[in-house]
Amino acid sequence: MTQVVATTTGLYPLPDWAKDDLAELKGHQRSDLIDGSEGEAVVSAYETAREEVVDVQQAAGLDRIVEGQLRWDDMIAHPLAVHDAVETRGIVRYYDNNNFYREPVVEGELTPDGDVGAELDAAAEFVDDGLQAVLPGPYSLADLATDDYYGDEDAFLNAIADFLAAETDAFPEVETLFLLEPSLVTDSPADGGERASEAIDTVAEAADADVVVQTYWGALEEKVYAYLLDAGIDAVGYDLVSDHEQAIYNSNEYGTTDDVALGLVDGQNTLVETPAEIRERIEWFLEQTTNDFETVYATPNTELFYLPVNKFEAKLESLAEAATEEVNL
Repeated sequence: MTQVVATTTGLYPLPDWAKDDLAELKGHQRSDLIDGSEGEAVVSAYETAREEVVDVQQAAGLDRIVEGQLRWDDMIAHPLAVHDAVETRGIVRYYDNNNFYREPVVEGELTPDGDVGAELDAAAEFVDDGLQAVLPGPYSLADLATDDYYGDEDAFLNAIADFLAAETDAFPEVETLFLLEPSLVTDSPADGGERASEAIDTVAEAADADVVVQTYWGALEEKVYAYLLDAGIDAVGYDLVSDHEQAIYNSNEYGTTDDVALGLVDGQNTLVETPAEIRERIEWFLEQTTNDFETVYATPNTELFYLPVNKFEAKLESLAEAATEEVNL
């Protein structure tokens, strides 16, 4: 019998009060964004906001609870943007939307710094079970960054993978690790994805948890998809909001993992999906495929920081209800 697990891809919108307080505390300039050296007042505001978004998830009834990544001013580039060996330079558009991040330029060795692990340690104080970690996938993180140290694309990707693996190794106990890999879709690897798959495998091997690779803003090219299945991961994520037909084609043509993550809720649209609509989308996917999945992770297709707080919370509630009510599997 297939288990439906309600979860998210993380990167939540700040609570409204936190936006106002942090704007005053941090300032409004690029130089005021998070860099890992924040003062006590800023740290305290993020701690309070973290506890609030953990409570929101638990009140909604989600099966997996994320830290929220509220400090990630640079979206999934954050783990590099706060690293001592990285200089952040000009503002760069974050994929094909109206958000921007500071370009992280790697100027030295990427040794582990424990930033994400510390966030998870803090979240774990409020989560009895079901804690989920979120990281950028190594290919996407390398794609968003600039290398001024390693000197070779393969060496740089390997270094990013090793860095993320070391960060993962320092995590507290988590049930699930989501690796966010939008660049696999938007900027497909020139080699077809073999090196990206190996880099993902490096991170997955370091995780003492179920590893989900969530791709979004479309479907993977066939060769990239086939290589991804070679990685030692537990679930592939499909963006059913952006391209459900190609997702089905890839799954049926090349196979898939025993578990899957389905991007069922639009992380960039304020229209709130009903639990019934979400269940119908799960049922449709299962009817179209030939697999008997052990677990389906029901999730938004993208990060959620794009949404107003009230819409964000409503989407969490819909996901949770969709997972708890009976689904015709």
